[in-house]
Amino acid sequence: MDDTSASLLHRLQTHGDAGGWPRFVALYTPLLLAWARAAGVPESDAPDLVQDVFALLWRKLPEFEYDPHRGRFRGWLRTVTLNRWRELARRRTVPAANGDSLADVPAPEAEAFWDREYRARLVGRATTILKADFQPATWQAFWRVVVDGQPAATAAADLGITVGAVHAARFRVLARLRQELAGLLE
Repeated sequence: MDDTSASLLHRLQTHGDAGGWPRFVALYTPLLLAWARAAGVPESDAPDLVQDVFALLWRKLPEFEYDPHRGRFRGWLRTVTLNRWRELARRRTVPAANGDSLADVPAPEAEAFWDREYRARLVGRATTILKADFQPATWQAFWRVVVDGQPAATAAADLGITVGAVHAARFRVLARLRQELAGLLE
């Protein structure tokens, strides 16, 4: 995971990076499934929807213009996902789980939910993927201080390392996480 997410998007747009798609799919599948559930997509249809979204992205990403100052990738992705579900539901005449259509999902009022959900799922998935890139002690030091909220001195004592090593681990993992998610969390 040496590239930033913005560069990953660029590589996906050219279809020239065979390793980029598996990384993108691993990062975004849990988020897309969560969005599908939140929108009322029946559980049996959610994996098909996600697969259809990825197939559509394969075709549409070359047209997407990433501008970190103008638009958000997550907004575009959410729109693509919801529109794809609406199209599939119209074709199959499958109502949403609650009997309403996705056209009734209030986008402006739900914006805060979508933003929180997007951030939580993406960061959660990125940390899962990144864990393998760090030594166990580095990861444990980061996790205890950042996620569990332990003081650095306590984490250092528990792990048998110096407080400086805990701070270094925290810095390294957070820097890598920021690099991986650059351009996707604005």
